[in-house]
Amino acid sequence: MKDKVKRLQTIWMDGGYRGEHFPHWIIDVFRWIVEVVLRPLEKKGFTLLPKPWVVERTFGCLNSFIRLNQDYERLPETSDTLIYIVMIRIMVRRLA
Repeated sequence: MKDKVKRLQTIWMDGGYRGEHFPHWIIDVFRWIVEVVLRPLEKKGFTLLPKPWVVERTFGCLNSFIRLNQDYERLPETSDTLIYIVMIRIMVRRLA
């Protein structure tokens, strides 16, 4: 699997993954750097965390497209292509 994602080097994980086994497994098997992003202790309630927010915002944009929200496709390649199309559309709208 590491051959498929050559550019991936660092994984940011939510504070819920603070356990010992999963981060060590990622490091041992894939040799990726694992960083756990925690909410500051002095802040209460909702706190915007910089790195996970990018991922959650991207998933939110993808879920707003009905065809990606439901699992209609038979082939994973079709879903992969649709994700590329949606991301191109999002980037074109941001650049315009």
